[in-house]
Amino acid sequence: QSDSWVFDELYHAGKIELELVPQGNLACRIQAAGMGLGAVFTPTGFGTLLAEGKETRYIDGKDYVLEYPIKADFALIKAHQGDRWGNLIYRKSARNFGPIMAMAADVTIAQVSEIAELGQLDPEHIITPGIFVQHVVAVNAGQGEAA
Repeated sequence: QSDSWVFDELYHAGKIELELVPQGNLACRIQAAGMGLGAVFTPTGFGTLLAEGKETRYIDGKDYVLEYPIKADFALIKAHQGDRWGNLIYRKSARNFGPIMAMAADVTIAQVSEIAELGQLDPEHIITPGIFVQHVVAVNAGQGEAA
């Protein structure tokens, strides 16, 4: 059976929920969780079905929708380099959601292509500090095997 059929069955049985979220709102809600904020107001989605049933406010001449944080029990992220303390450096699009997911999760597991010795990573290039990462797993970039 296809994955979409399984989803449809679970959704119609009320066993899982579906929430459509614009990408900007998704990032904002994840960031809010990572920063310990209770909620955020965003103009995206105001006056649409996405805002139906949600609190709205008129602030400084503009309409906003209240959105609650999205927190994770676990975040599985990928970084280019990391050290055993969990300091991470990303490449390209891995930087889009990796850093904010690490902050918004109770436990973050980072897969890195290169493990650096402590002190080897330039502090100016570290995007995610190790305080947000609990586990680092090295993967050989050429082989795709765990190191």
